[in-house]
Order: sequence, then C-alpha cells, then structure tokens
Amino acid sequence: MNATELFLIAMLIIFSLPWLVWRVFKTDYFAPLVVVQILMGIVLGPGVLGQWFPEYYQFVFTPPVVQSLNGVAWWAVMLFVMIAGIELDLGQAWKHRRESGITAGLALGAPLLLGCGAAVVLLGFDGWIGPKALGWQFVVGIGMACAVTALPILILLMEKLDILRAPLGQRILRYASLDDIAIWGVLALILMDWSRIGKQVVFLVGFVVLGWAFRRLMAWLDEKDRWYVALIWLALCGFGADWSGLHFMVGAFLAGAIMDAHWFNQEKLDQLRHHVLLVMMPVFFLSTGLRTNWAVGGVEVFAAAALLLVVSVAGKLIGVRIAGKVLGWGQGEASLIGWLLQTKALIMIIFANILLDKQIITNETFTALLLMAVASTMLTVPVVAPKLRRMGQTPGG
Repeated sequence: MNATELFLIAMLIIFSLPWLVWRVFKTDYFAPLVVVQILMGIVLGPGVLGQWFPEYYQFVFTPPVVQSLNGVAWWAVMLFVMIAGIELDLGQAWKHRRESGITAGLALGAPLLLGCGAAVVLLGFDGWIGPKALGWQFVVGIGMACAVTALPILILLMEKLDILRAPLGQRILRYASLDDIAIWGVLALILMDWSRIGKQVVFLVGFVVLGWAFRRLMAWLDEKDRWYVALIWLALCGFGADWSGLHFMVGAFLAGAIMDAHWFNQEKLDQLRHHVLLVMMPVFFLSTGLRTNWAVGGVEVFAAAALLLVVSVAGKLIGVRIAGKVLGWGQGEASLIGWLLQTKALIMIIFANILLDKQIITNETFTALLLMAVASTMLTVPVVAPKLRRMGQTPGG
C-alpha cells in the first residue's frame, strides 16, 4: 500500500475505535470521549500495540504516516491552545483579584511544591530525566505538570455538570484562568535557552510591538475577517516562538491570550472548540500515544504515575482547602472546587509533550505523566457529581 492508503487506514482507526469503545461501553460518566481517545492513543502506541502486534504496528504506522499525522496534530493543538488563551477572562479575575489571587496562588503552589518533591524522588533513579535537562528544569517541569489545571477540559466537564454559567462555575473559571497564565509563564522560564537568548528577546519584543498593532487591527475588522486574521496571527506567533527556541505551543498560547473573547461570537467560539475536538484533536491523541514508552518497566512507570497522581490531587485539594479557610467559604465548597481544578487532561498532556520535545523528560516520564493526566480527569465527574447533589447544586440548579 502507498503512504496515502496507510494514512487513511490510520485515520479510520483513530476515529472509529475510540468512538465505538465510548458508545458501546457507555463510558461518558467516568471517561468522556476525549479521555477514551487519549487512552486509545496509548493502546495504539508502541508500548501496547507495538509490543503485542509489532507487524501490524509497523505496517500502519510507517515514518511517512507518522510524519503526516504529526502535521495534523501540530495544527490541531495550536488551534486548541489558542482557544484556551482566548477564553481567559482576566477582567473578571481582576475584578475579584483578592479572592482569585489567593485561591489561584494556593491551588497552584501546593501541588507545585509536592510535585517538585516527587520529581526529586524520581531523580534518584535512572531513566526519568531527559538528556538535555538541568536538574532544576526537570524538577520544576514535573512540579508544574502536577499543578496544571486543564482549562478547556474543565469547561467541557462543567458544561456536562451544567454549572459552567452558574456563579460557582464562573468563579472556578477565574481561578483556572490565572493558573493557566502562571503555567505558561513558568514553561517559558524552563525553556529559556541562554545560547539563544538573543532570538528569544527579539521574539518577545516583536510580539509586544506586533501584538499592539494586531489588537488595533482586530478591533477595526468585522467579525468574519477576525477569524481569518486570528489564524494568520496564530501561525506567525507559533513560528516566532519555535524559531526563538521557546516552542510553537507557547506561541499559540500567547497568540490567543492577547485576543479578547468579545471580538468573537461566544457560541461560534464554543462551536470551534467542539469542532477542533471532534475533527482534529483525535489525531493529536494518537500521535501522543505513539510517544509512550515502557522501557524502564511497566511496573515502574505505573508506580511513578501513581506517585504523581497522589501528589497532584492531594496538593490541589490542600491548597484550595487553605484558600477556603482564609476566605471563609461554605462547607463542602473547597472540596468541590479542588476536585474540579485538579482536572489535568489536555493541557497537561500538551505541557508534557513540550517537555519531551525539549528532552527535559524521557518517554518513560512522559508516559507516567500521561497516565496521571488520564486518571485525574476520569476521577473528576464521579467525585464531583455526588458532591453537587449534596450541596443542593444539582445540574441545572
């Protein structure tokens, strides 16, 4: 078969298998379709399918096919990250800056510290730190991976629980938005390359100057033109960030963060996010699964994933509980908010992909982080839904 036929076979697998598992086994309560797609990406990767059926794996996932899939995945994830940046509502966070600052700071700081501690433990063993990483980069990178809140998936889960537009949902979005900015800021610090500092300064200065002009242009354009100009801006920022040694996904986030959500119809923006998840992101999940590895041993990878899951969930719950005490929240609020904010999924997987690309972590560490992200997301709805009922905030309430 030629490369086109193999590519289409891969696409057939990518879109059919996860949907069938999700639909037949009715996993939506504990594993939304995006989680099933991530899991199927792992199953179809070299660690599972490549080990059990190496002939089939090598037949379909040839280098040309993988490269083609990667191209689709790059653009899909850039769109997704840009939308996450657009959805940041810094105005609301500033209006409630004391509450938002305290909660976001503690919700980020506690799991970051515990995650750094877990990373120090992993440093004591071979096979976890990447070949180009300094010790502090690995420790802070793992710590921040444990502190991530996946804003786009949080939005999807709160839509599912019917609390997104409620006051509680809007509060949680404010906290997650501030954490999102901190996460990308720390990532940029981790990726700072002193041998390429000149390029990075040029990029950041250029971004500020062009960003000012871009905002003026977007405010002047009609909405139908804004969508096209936003895509041009996305490609430009992604190229500039990658050229400077940061990463194209850092550029994608900056491209979205500088845009105002009110420039776009909210319903159309929601539709775009859903369509990117439906049409393109499954390819990213598969390409992510192709990077998983169990070379240090399956037991060790699962043990590392369990350690990271415990510190990430416990850290988030501890941080939010302290915030609740300081701010005088009602009974049960801190636990509910903490469980929602510990959702990892896509943003942490994107974050881990960047660390892997820059060789700060190994494939084994990436696999452990991926498993942790999936488990944390699968825990969210089964834990939160009963809490909402006990608090009298049933879906629609």
